[in-house]
Amino acid sequence: MVVRWRAMAETDLDAVLGVADVVHPDYPEDRAVFAERLALFPAGCRLAERDGTALGYGVMHPGRLGVPPPLDAPLGELPAAADCLYLHDIALLPDTRGLGLGAAVLDYAHELAARGGFAWLALTSTPGARSYWDRAGFMPYDGGGPALAAKLASYGDGMAYMTMPVRG
Repeated sequence: MVVRWRAMAETDLDAVLGVADVVHPDYPEDRAVFAERLALFPAGCRLAERDGTALGYGVMHPGRLGVPPPLDAPLGELPAAADCLYLHDIALLPDTRGLGLGAAVLDYAHELAARGGFAWLALTSTPGARSYWDRAGFMPYDGGGPALAAKLASYGDGMAYMTMPVRG
């Protein structure tokens, strides 16, 4: 049984939503959000699978440091002055632990960011994922001020905006 990451296709969106329902029941997002991210930046949309069954997904796109997009909202367009690769969501089913999928998609994010000329990865961590991102080398972002604090509060309690330099 081969486990692999591959490019996400529009036909994968039902599987992506199925994984999201399991991994993020407290942070639901509409199918249209994932469809728009896929249309705007297909290179940043990946699906992990084994024997044709979805195990997880990664959705990332150019963004602005300290300015995460609202939860469950369309972007409209990618920011013209993007200065980071924003990891919108990386979600893996619980039984995938130990398969190396998280490290593999994070390596892909670093490669994608480097190809795009970005010096930073950024993400908004849920409380349950925070220890993973800490171990992966992400650090809380010090900038952003009240606007970032308000955006994080709109996501829910315990959210953290985090960044990491892109590996060269």
